[in-house]
Amino acid sequence: MEKLAVQERVRNDRSIPCSRRRWRGPGLLRVPGCLLAGGIVALAAASIGQQTQNAGEDGVRQYQNMTPEQRAAATRQFLGLGAVPDKAAAARGAPVYQGNCAFCHGPQARGATGPGLITSDEVLGDDHGEHLLPFLRKGRPDKGMPAFATMPDEELRDIAEFLHLQVEEVANRGAYRVLNILVGNAAKGQEYVVAHCMSCHTAETFAHIAAKFRSPDQLQRAWIWPSRSGDERLAVTAAVKTADGPTIAGRVTQVSDFRITLVDGAGQTHVIDREPGVDVRMNDPLAAHQQMILTLTNDGMHNVTAYLDTLK
Repeated sequence: MEKLAVQERVRNDRSIPCSRRRWRGPGLLRVPGCLLAGGIVALAAASIGQQTQNAGEDGVRQYQNMTPEQRAAATRQFLGLGAVPDKAAAARGAPVYQGNCAFCHGPQARGATGPGLITSDEVLGDDHGEHLLPFLRKGRPDKGMPAFATMPDEELRDIAEFLHLQVEEVANRGAYRVLNILVGNAAKGQEYVVAHCMSCHTAETFAHIAAKFRSPDQLQRAWIWPSRSGDERLAVTAAVKTADGPTIAGRVTQVSDFRITLVDGAGQTHVIDREPGVDVRMNDPLAAHQQMILTLTNDGMHNVTAYLDTLK
């Protein structure tokens, strides 16, 4: 899938770790000193190009319809995060880490008096302790890190799994769980819909709308910005009058300051340079939603979602 957006996080941000080995997914770009994460399917398309946009929206919709476990697995595979941390071992390793390491590296391994371990090559280059155990036994006495030569292998391995889980919780956005978002006032939400939505929509639009979505967060996402994919009624269209020719109308597939590409009703593609004398008139069915987003408050969003969730 073509990358529609790139989200850059540098090493100092500690949100996307850098490594020579562990990070090996197709959506990563290597630059000196760190990796750039890009093309994550959850990112919204910023382009109006309909062909690319539809492909991107299909991927976003598929991703959004996954269960949290499926999203975590898909994101893990995309980013190349390596082995799945053993959560049971990480739970056993947490108190061992807190008693021996947290005072220096922080309670979540993000740094304190000593460096954070989330971006450590020793951590990221390990899967289940095969590299970390020898390192921990030896330590780095010259840099103030003691050796844990007498600590049992099981406890060292549990510490390793605890560290891998900290990396997982920072890097794997797919593992995030949306908590209850039905915190608004449904009555006020109904008032908002009547005041702001009924000039374009009818009561039929909202009939049983909540039953069409698996969760309230999907419902909220859909009413704020409906997906164009598969719905020709939401396609951006344009009528282009050339300086010395007829008016050409159709669905916009690409547009820039220099040219516009249309597909007319017969399926023929027209590429038109936006030269002096060329008049372009575009129609975006979601223009009202674009304007709404500019003024929509958090309370308004939660209120409308609470109201629409009652329409099952």
